[in-house]
Amino acid sequence: MASRQDWLEAGLTVLSEDGAPALTIERLCGRLGLTKGSFYHHFKGMAGFKTGLLAHFAAEYTTRYIDEVERSGGSPLARLEHLLTLVLAEEDERSRVEIAVRAWAAQDGEVRATQERVDALRLDYLRSLWREAGGAEADAVPMARLLYLVLIGAGQVVPPVAASDLREVYELAMRLAPDGRTRNPGQAAGNVATPEADS
Repeated sequence: MASRQDWLEAGLTVLSEDGAPALTIERLCGRLGLTKGSFYHHFKGMAGFKTGLLAHFAAEYTTRYIDEVERSGGSPLARLEHLLTLVLAEEDERSRVEIAVRAWAAQDGEVRATQERVDALRLDYLRSLWREAGGAEADAVPMARLLYLVLIGAGQVVPPVAASDLREVYELAMRLAPDGRTRNPGQAAGNVATPEADS
């Protein structure tokens, strides 16, 4: 029997491939090759599944990243670099899910509320990293928005911006960070260039 996690993962896959209208018990059962009895073992109905799916989306594509970055430790800029690496490693999959959830949010209040919470949490985390890095308080909100909007926008253009190209954009943006003038593009956070390297 499939686990609750299996059903939720199948839900994200169906959502990203065919959109919210395709999220039906029949489609999910077909995806997993299981009967409705297995579905109802974990969920009372599609309303409960939708709530679980939204919580899974928030956990998988926001909380998981933040928790892993915080466990890794390091300086604020090292953590920001780590966050970027995690997100870009899953960019294709993450972007497809993100686009589908945002389209769904335009038509469903519960989904919209979840997306608003996710956006707020992501922006708050980026602001906190900027402040910890010693960035100007007045720049904290604009910088968080810059980093976040680049990510969201990269998945909306056609074709989407490739992860490697997106990394180049972020390297450029990171030069605005407090020690950005001493770092070369692609240089790991914490590896400060020597004065000779800047001359």
